[in-house]
Amino acid sequence: MRFLVDAQLPPALARWLTERGEEADHLADLGLLRAADEAVWRLAGERGAVLISKDEDFALRAQLRSGGPQVVWVRWGNLRTTELLQRWEDQWPLLRANLERGEALLELA
Repeated sequence: MRFLVDAQLPPALARWLTERGEEADHLADLGLLRAADEAVWRLAGERGAVLISKDEDFALRAQLRSGGPQVVWVRWGNLRTTELLQRWEDQWPLLRANLERGEALLELA
């Protein structure tokens, strides 16, 4: 599975996914930290990547637009990277299963 991690989340999340055999890029690694939402949305769609973001705008797009990328909307407050990755680890089996089923929007709250 392929992922694109948005700017509000740490690059460590992309590395965590890669360590588990997934393809993952963080916007910082692509030089796109200041990219407009539309550009990020389009890039995720072109790459066939799941967009992981804390940005509610992407969640709304996933609900309103058909044919766009799948979105994981992370609604956890500000966390240390280690805590975020532990929560991600705890949610990962169910999250991945739901993505494989083709869910357009998944919310982590």
